[in-house]
Amino acid sequence: MPEGKQSGENPLANPARLAELVAYQEGAVVSRTVLNRPAGTVTLFAFTAGQSLSEHTAPFDALVLVLEGEAEVVIGGRPHRLRAGDIILLPASIPHAVKAVTRFKMLLIMIRS
Repeated sequence: MPEGKQSGENPLANPARLAELVAYQEGAVVSRTVLNRPAGTVTLFAFTAGQSLSEHTAPFDALVLVLEGEAEVVIGGRPHRLRAGDIILLPASIPHAVKAVTRFKMLLIMIRS
């Protein structure tokens, strides 16, 4: 067993580079749930250029943190251009959509409360 790791330990209990935990797949949106708890979820996404999540609503607030690349996030009909390092709130019950302008990765943090 690697030094510093114990049996059953979550791999994210050690330092990790978020953008390296999810890989691009041509023509697809790839997601990886890194934490799923009753209070909320943390999910990584990798989009190739032109890929999108169509407009939808969620019953809870969510934060989007762009890790790499550039995306357009539309919230309530209003477009926002986001780049690596940007963060935006997706308010509960407000329609939103995400489209990759370039290939990009994001971290989505959803709070259930």
